[in-house]
Amino acid sequence: MKVLSVVGARPQFVKAAVVSQALRHTGAVQEILVHTGQHYDRNMSQLFFDELGIAAADHHLGVGSGSHGAQTGAMLERLEGVALATKPDCVLTYGDTNSTLAAALVAAKLVLPLAHVEAGLRSFNRAMPEEVNRIVTDRLSQLLFAPTRIAVDNLAREGVPPEAVRLTGDVMYDATLRFGERAARQSRILERLGLAPGSYVLATIHRAENTDEGARLTALMTAFERLAEEVAIVFPMHPRTRARYSGEVVRGLHLIEPAGYLDMLELERNARLIATDSGGVQKEAFFHRVPCVTLRSETEWVELVEAGWNRLLPPSDAGQIHRGLREALHAPKPVTAPDLYGDGDASGRIAEALVAMS
Repeated sequence: MKVLSVVGARPQFVKAAVVSQALRHTGAVQEILVHTGQHYDRNMSQLFFDELGIAAADHHLGVGSGSHGAQTGAMLERLEGVALATKPDCVLTYGDTNSTLAAALVAAKLVLPLAHVEAGLRSFNRAMPEEVNRIVTDRLSQLLFAPTRIAVDNLAREGVPPEAVRLTGDVMYDATLRFGERAARQSRILERLGLAPGSYVLATIHRAENTDEGARLTALMTAFERLAEEVAIVFPMHPRTRARYSGEVVRGLHLIEPAGYLDMLELERNARLIATDSGGVQKEAFFHRVPCVTLRSETEWVELVEAGWNRLLPPSDAGQIHRGLREALHAPKPVTAPDLYGDGDASGRIAEALVAMS
């Protein structure tokens, strides 16, 4: 069986690392890995391939950045050529990026079976580009790998045939279990920053609605600067965020380059609190049992809010953000941690289902 796997952004590299390994272990799958080039900065791309032991992409489309239309259009043109040349039996796509959408559209146009990892997630906010990408990809998929029971229920409400859906658990949980010990052994990020475990807040901001709107980014950074007077903040800055931030260096606010996967795991595991607008980081906070504040009005990972490990904080003004972060910083941890994301073998279930398609 020949599977065309399409990735392009750093969360997809993490997911592909464990799924690709599971596919190889079946002995029945030839995987053709395509990197769209959506993330191309070394710290956002090649470092992840190196740390996670991902084989070099068979095809690198070199798309780079651009508007949603320009980026997705370039991916469509180049990915279609790869699919026509390689003639896969199935296209495998991950998550909710423009790379995800391009893979789904190419598969549909060429009448190729499509499988979607992380199917069924919904924020119910169609102003988010990621929400549109999720919905379209799920509608075009023949095999939908849902990470949670809530995702399964979302698909059922949308009329997806139950025989097309597999409840697998979360592949990012697989990756955290697989690479967590290596991160603890190899990462020296805390030593480099001069920080002790439990002494800092980890912050990440990358979504366009938080970075492209000047007033909102200013409010977020002002709140972080105020909070840094009380507790150290480690802020690995996404290139989009760094390009738009012109503030001065503030004591206690550690603005660093994007962290590799192992360093990021270590930063998450040892944080006192995580503040983020990333879907993946919300989950990883929970995997490490670290409380999280999501700097958005909604989340696709609603079970984390219901369990008390995550709280939503709409980034409206600096004062509100600062108060919300301080409240979360001093709140007690939840007493229990429910089993939300499976047993760490989601990638194995995905590989088995793909082989069964052939």
